[in-house]
Amino acid sequence: MNQRQTKKTLVVWLVAGFAVLTATALTAQQPPAIGGAAPDFSLAGTDGRTHTLSEYKGKIVVLEWTNAGCPVVQRHYRDGLMPAVQTELAAKGVVWLTINSTNPGHPNYQAADTLKKTYEDWKAAFTALLMDPEGKAGKAYDARTTPHVYVIDPQGRLAYNGAIDDDTQGTNPDRTNYVKLAAAALLKGEPLKTSTTRPYGCSVKYAQ
Repeated sequence: MNQRQTKKTLVVWLVAGFAVLTATALTAQQPPAIGGAAPDFSLAGTDGRTHTLSEYKGKIVVLEWTNAGCPVVQRHYRDGLMPAVQTELAAKGVVWLTINSTNPGHPNYQAADTLKKTYEDWKAAFTALLMDPEGKAGKAYDARTTPHVYVIDPQGRLAYNGAIDDDTQGTNPDRTNYVKLAAAALLKGEPLKTSTTRPYGCSVKYAQ
């Protein structure tokens, strides 16, 4: 092989290698699709222990992104809406993990002990409150708002992605709660009628 052929071969390998790396990076950044495997994570809880998503395989799991400084989150908790759903689903064996991906440098950030007290005052009834200060779990799911809710089936597949309900302004007493509907369908072994909706609320305050 002459020098010109060697250079051409090297260029081809470099281009191919770059394409593979680019494809891998894009794949890693893609949020999970409905029916696809939910990304695993391990996060420290305000209860003093680490929670890993995979430890709850075999159960229905709700992931709720939160920010105590967000007015929409405050409404859902102070009005008793979120605690009521959490309590109802817990009685049916559903695991509820509330995740805080707020940047520690943001004014809305609260340290674990303070955040725990805030949600206790709000009568929260989740399984655990998890800290995600680097935003890795939030970005893996492409969580965009607080609240933004995901429901995972017992096989570890994403079943629902979107808003907690259809009451964006907090003025509809006949609101439809999508998470309750998703959990009810999964408990019956039935397909979900609604698997995606547009989440609403405050933007997740990720660290840059």
